[in-house]
Amino acid sequence: MAPTSTICEVRKRKDSDSDEDELKYLNLPTKPVVQRRFGPLVVIFVGLPGRGKTVLAHKLERYLTWTNKIAKVFSVSSYRRKHIESYDSHNLFRIDNLEAFEIRQLSIHEAQEDASDWLKTTGEIAIIDGPHATQAIRQNAYDHFRESGFQVLFVECICDDEELLENNEKEILQFSQDYCQMSAEKASIDFHYKIEHYKEQYEPMDAKTEADFSFMKVFNGGQNLLVHHLTGPLSREVLNFISCFKPVQKTYYFSRHGESENNTLGKIGGDANLSVRGRLYAASLARYFNEADIPDLHVWTSEKKRTKQTAQDVNAPKEHVSALNELDAGVCEGLSYEEMQEKYPQEFAWRDEDKLRYRYPWGESYVDIMNRLQPILTELECENNLLVISHQAVLRCILGYFLNKRLEELPYINVPLHTIIKLTTYGYKYKMEVIKLNVECVDTYRKQPQNCSVTRKADEALKTVPAHFDNVTPWSRSGQLIQQH
Repeated sequence: MAPTSTICEVRKRKDSDSDEDELKYLNLPTKPVVQRRFGPLVVIFVGLPGRGKTVLAHKLERYLTWTNKIAKVFSVSSYRRKHIESYDSHNLFRIDNLEAFEIRQLSIHEAQEDASDWLKTTGEIAIIDGPHATQAIRQNAYDHFRESGFQVLFVECICDDEELLENNEKEILQFSQDYCQMSAEKASIDFHYKIEHYKEQYEPMDAKTEADFSFMKVFNGGQNLLVHHLTGPLSREVLNFISCFKPVQKTYYFSRHGESENNTLGKIGGDANLSVRGRLYAASLARYFNEADIPDLHVWTSEKKRTKQTAQDVNAPKEHVSALNELDAGVCEGLSYEEMQEKYPQEFAWRDEDKLRYRYPWGESYVDIMNRLQPILTELECENNLLVISHQAVLRCILGYFLNKRLEELPYINVPLHTIIKLTTYGYKYKMEVIKLNVECVDTYRKQPQNCSVTRKADEALKTVPAHFDNVTPWSRSGQLIQQH
């Protein structure tokens, strides 16, 4: 262990500062502060190691960001690693290791300072990931953030479920930087010693001694929740997510419907039936899942005919969900891109300029889809072995959420027809596999054209429109391929 600075050294450097600066450093308020109910929120995680804090913190960040909140995780262990060249053993966490204790306290302080600075500029919800094991540490954090008028919400993760603890340990030993250079056996022993060191000092949150705090206790990964003194809309949004989240290994399968008659003709929206090739894909999809014999598999589809027809032969319970319906194209429903350019050239250009926020006249935008998908996403956090059969724009939004894509990327995620996309939990991230079933189909992916001006010519507007056919049976003698370039 090679520390680069200590609390004592930091205090020495501050000897020449003003009394007011010293008071700030010690987290003592210089004047009365009124907490703003609608101001920025700090979510502080509490709990012993291996209780699922880090996974929950990062998944909370992803959900809040996707719902258009400005959220960020500040990990105390990341700050601790800046002061220690390499982690060597659990002795770093012993209660009688005063030098290491000072480094850990400094790391907490630095995380708090950076979170405060971020919230004062661009941030909305700061998430502090760390054990915060004692009442004194929590009181210090509470006073620090209250001084700036921020709301503070503690989230204590408690777990006595042996299976869940074992799964948490496996993930920590696999993904934590502390154990990447250790053998599996040595890492497991070291981790258990670390837990014991924290148990010696750990003080659970108490509604009597910490009566002024807003907090929630999360038992066994959300099996039970206890909520104390919750205030403010942002805190309730955090509660909404945590109440749905289940920290178990999850596998999701996503697929667009089989090729539809409208896909064949290059038309957008509508409620068309599957094409001949789309029906072949439905049979192939059913064969894939029926032979895989996935335990407790269940299926969600939209209310459109083409998704129901795609799912009809899969041997699993099915539910048809309106929130999974395709983006409503309003007055452009059932038109091809060529027809849209001819009838509404200005609308076509506006959509190319900002595909995320553009709303079809009397229709929807991608942002509208994201809003109606919010309850779907929280329900997905409770699910496992689920097949979702939906539409291109909807699946772009869902995949963008799980893969943590920037909002501007959503409208251009490639979700091809006749393809299964499999997502499996990988720590707090997801591993994606693409399974292409061998059934031909049209390509519906359209890149953003370089020229998005309303004064552009038709050939420039249609340059990236994918090829399609002029009838629903493309292999017939009369079938003609329509391709712009």
